[in-house]
Amino acid sequence: MKYYGFVIFGLLTISILNHAYAESPIILGDKQNIRSIEVGKQVQITADLRNNQDIEQDFAYIVQIQNEDGVTVSLSWLTGKLVPTQSFSPALSWTPDETGKYTATIFVWESIDDPSALSPTLSLTLNVGKTA
Repeated sequence: MKYYGFVIFGLLTISILNHAYAESPIILGDKQNIRSIEVGKQVQITADLRNNQDIEQDFAYIVQIQNEDGVTVSLSWLTGKLVPTQSFSPALSWTPDETGKYTATIFVWESIDDPSALSPTLSLTLNVGKTA
């Protein structure tokens, strides 16, 4: 089953969807905003991007994971360009190696060098526990 959360803004339309392998789906922007995953289980953080403009749009899709002390334990990104009306579903993964509470934050910027936001920042609390 897939769950989606949608954010609409001036330049792009983005819907956020996360999956934890062999787990229940994790949704960024979900009302509960807290999900549990297991150490060693890979989490895919995926967004559906759509360019609603009449021009090409460069973007950087960025995912930051921080522990409960605010230390960034993972920072990954990919960049691309969307032509008018094009959709794209980038995915970045993270595999926690320690238990604890983490915050996943997703950003969509103009580029890595230009942090002009193309969407609101979204965050999700991840509770990482031991494998069964």
